[in-house]
Amino acid sequence: MAPEEKKKLELFAVKIREGIVQSTHAAKSGHPGGSLSATEYFAYLYGKEIRVDPKNPKAENRDRFVLSKGHCSPGLYATLANAGFFPVEDLLTLRKLGSYLQGHPNMNLTPGVDMSTGSLGQGISTACGMAKAAKFLGKDINVYTLLGDGELGEGQVWEATMFAAHYKLDNLCIAVDVNGLQIDGKTSDVMNSAPLDKKFSAFGCNVIEIDGNDFDALEKAFETFHATHDKPTAILLHTVKGKGVSFMENQVGWHGKAPNDSELQQALSELESARKKILEVA
Repeated sequence: MAPEEKKKLELFAVKIREGIVQSTHAAKSGHPGGSLSATEYFAYLYGKEIRVDPKNPKAENRDRFVLSKGHCSPGLYATLANAGFFPVEDLLTLRKLGSYLQGHPNMNLTPGVDMSTGSLGQGISTACGMAKAAKFLGKDINVYTLLGDGELGEGQVWEATMFAAHYKLDNLCIAVDVNGLQIDGKTSDVMNSAPLDKKFSAFGCNVIEIDGNDFDALEKAFETFHATHDKPTAILLHTVKGKGVSFMENQVGWHGKAPNDSELQQALSELESARKKILEVA
């Protein structure tokens, strides 16, 4: 990846992280941990990969994205806002009465949201339906979906994956945020779904395992997705929950807790330091 392009994505990621901590602080609730772990994925997807137009978010032939782990809406909202779908200042209305930015994505309210999600396991099923419909209609449309590793305990995920393989949905890109933590603790303790690579491969996917917080790795993974034919792609994103905010990293308690005033200031200070470091690189 060219240095300037990478710098642009890194700065986009900083903005997304700022939006996550600011919006959850304003709401006094929300899910920052899994939003922060997926930030590089969000930044790459909307900074380079997905074919969408913020000025025409309902364009018929656009690519689709389904946030299957819908509780991580702060990450999606911060991404969409900074990509131009709606004003960044509206992030501070997260979860408030009358806001179009609710705790889980609502396709009827929020520009850029293609599916209402929140019940874990259902998002990937919807993404499969979208990909199958695009194939049926002969449309050049790719469908992307992001799941959490805790979500893989839902049987519906594997039914959907089996469907995708059976119908050779090579326009479907399944990403899993493998940060190792869910609301009740470590995924390995709550419901161990390992080995994920062998499971997705057995269900008929082309499997790619990467550092999900690395832009170069993301670029190569999406290149492989585009080069894969007759089967869906599953990208296993090994990430750090709470990535980018030191006191949130790898802490299960930040799965669904908002920062207080002092924690917000520390997080924003750390993110500003990260921005300055990116800008200093020649």
